[in-house]
Amino acid sequence: MKRIPITEEGLKKLKEELDYLLRVERPRNIKEIEEARAHGDLSENAEYEAAKERQAFIEARIRELQDKISRAEVIDTSRADTSKVIFGAKVRVYDLLEDTEKVFKLVGPDEADVSNGRISVTSPVGRALIGKRVGDEVIVKAPGRTIQYEVLEISFD
Repeated sequence: MKRIPITEEGLKKLKEELDYLLRVERPRNIKEIEEARAHGDLSENAEYEAAKERQAFIEARIRELQDKISRAEVIDTSRADTSKVIFGAKVRVYDLLEDTEKVFKLVGPDEADVSNGRISVTSPVGRALIGKRVGDEVIVKAPGRTIQYEVLEISFD
């Protein structure tokens, strides 16, 4: 069973979503199915079909979350070597080609949100940054272009 690296915050969000599905969405869906059944002929009942499809989605998501939580490995960065980029690091870089600065936080695949600067350690940029130190240059061959960064700062917060 392959472990999934995750931050404490990321694990908390997965558990909150699971709890919400189990306590709120699943019971609500059960009531929707009961109400749709009460309308009679199930073969032509669009409400019943929609509720059953929603049930399948909810149950699949519950199983997926339970699997991810069971395989989650929370990475503690409180005693990490802050001189190099590792999982959980916040990295400020200078894009040498675009003349801009960017900030990335390296997180697990389930926590990635590029629009908020949270990139997966398994992404091309994430893999390229791992192990780098302040002042190091990073070259990433991405689809469509090559990216060149200089690591300006590494922090953990």
